[in-house]
Amino acid sequence: MKKYTSISIISCLALLSSILIVLKMSERNVAGIIREVIGFSEKFDDRTDWKTKVIDDDFTKNIVKAAVEQTTKKVIYDPAYFQIDYPNGDIPSNRGVCTDVIIRAYRSAGVDLQKEVHEDMVKNFGLYPDKWGLAETDTNIDHRRVPNLQVFFRRFGEELEISKNPGSYRPSDIVTWDMPSGRPHIGLVSNFSKNGVPLIVHNIGAGPKIDDVLFDYKISGHYRYLCK
Repeated sequence: MKKYTSISIISCLALLSSILIVLKMSERNVAGIIREVIGFSEKFDDRTDWKTKVIDDDFTKNIVKAAVEQTTKKVIYDPAYFQIDYPNGDIPSNRGVCTDVIIRAYRSAGVDLQKEVHEDMVKNFGLYPDKWGLAETDTNIDHRRVPNLQVFFRRFGEELEISKNPGSYRPSDIVTWDMPSGRPHIGLVSNFSKNGVPLIVHNIGAGPKIDDVLFDYKISGHYRYLCK
């Protein structure tokens, strides 16, 4: 049974790759779509080709360290709605999505994005996306939505140029993408790089990982939020 299941999966992936090639999509985009569909995340067991950038600023160092530490823990990708405390509320530590990587990293550095996003939404609710049919704020979920974080970082951080230059992306920078499926994604730039390209801490479905995915998807936002 397992043999036939494996063959079926391989056949489906081969068919998907063939279709995308016909549509003249790049090899990296093909890999990106397959990664998103099956929740695959690269595991770099051999880090000999990694370069490490020294971070002098303590705040930035704390954020990056906290993000990287999340990759050592087992976290199940779970987009379910949770009732959580406020402020400093968090879903169960063994659960999370892409936004939770960012939220937990900043919380370790002393910034509660749940509280910060909520307080701004209370005052400026109309500035935030109207995608979920809500008439008021919800401290359980508002800060865990990529579009809301984009608005917040744009308002209170720096919205930076979306560039194909790897050097434009510094440790702790926040990057958002439009995934092939149409859903948004978010990750944090680490202080590691491979072949000159910064590696990203994110959770695309397999738990928090450090991956070479910066240019795999269409970048929709580039932010720097150094609230001290």
